[in-house]
Amino acid sequence: MTLKDEFATRNFSIYGQWLGILSMILCFALGIANIFTFRVIIIVFSVITLCFSFVILFVEVPLLLRICPTSSGFDNAIRKISTNYMRAAAYGVMAAVVFLSNIDRATSLIVPGIFLSLTGLCYALAAFKGQAFVGSKTLGGAGVAQMIV
Repeated sequence: MTLKDEFATRNFSIYGQWLGILSMILCFALGIANIFTFRVIIIVFSVITLCFSFVILFVEVPLLLRICPTSSGFDNAIRKISTNYMRAAAYGVMAAVVFLSNIDRATSLIVPGIFLSLTGLCYALAAFKGQAFVGSKTLGGAGVAQMIV
């Protein structure tokens, strides 16, 4: 099944997974970009956003749990975020935390907040429609990754 075929299935968990990857890239890039400021609160939220990017990486690409040396506690925490409801909740919490960075002043961290919200919305729609979580084959969701996790 090609990426085009995956998107044609109209399964919102596929959309959520790809938006999650985009969110991860934005969290990483804009987390680094906003570290270089003189406002301590922005630096703190930039570091938090950077940490979110690595959590998203492990959530969306489960094969990495086997490849990278991580603790069993971290593995168990990531494995709990496996259903559409849990992913929607996790992305909602991450989005809320990133949006809190605007308390001091508006920064470009609002962009990852928007994309984290959209990702959470996709997973919530998949959950409410009763769609089962389907991992993208491109990201290792079917086959090897499912056997490992």
